Amino acid sequence: MDMDKAVATQLANIEKRTGKTLAQLAKVVTGSGLARHGELVAMLKADLGMGHGDANTLVHHVLKSDGASAAAASGSDPDQLIDEIYSGPKAALRPIHDALMAAITRFGPFEIAPKKGYLSLRGKKQFAMVGPATNSRVEVGLNMKGVLGTARLEAQKPGGMCQYKVKVTATDEVDHELIGWIRQAYDAAL
Repeated sequence: MDMDKAVATQLANIEKRTGKTLAQLAKVVTGSGLARHGELVAMLKADLGMGHGDANTLVHHVLKSDGASAAAASGSDPDQLIDEIYSGPKAALRPIHDALMAAITRFGPFEIAPKKGYLSLRGKKQFAMVGPATNSRVEVGLNMKGVLGTARLEAQKPGGMCQYKVKVTATDEVDHELIGWIRQAYDAAL
């Protein structure tokens, strides 16, 4: 499934779940008086009972603010957006990103959707998010079920974009354990 089809399917499901058309939902977003992405997502979750992933996708759709839309609007390519994510004080984190992506690409085919500050990695659904959380660490968000969290594999609150998060501060932390978790999430997204 390509990224456009996945988003179209999710948007159609959002319409079904909310009972509102995309045009009606766009009016809710644009008429809210809110400007920041996070505020809009929080408003949709509170006012319409949407899950985080649906609210996030809808806000990106309405504002045309996802990485793919941003790339199309600016004429940029995804590699250029990745360079921007790891620019300035975050440039030192690029080797961690590259080590992660080198390991993940060995799994097989998947979609890479650059977003404003991270990459969304997708099979039939998102299995991971990779991006700098601060100037000193990359975070790997993982979507998988039935796994016990650990001190390293931090379980996240329900309703978020990922069920688990791993903080990575050095390339040697891109080890068998971390790659195993990512592989488990990848396999579940096929």
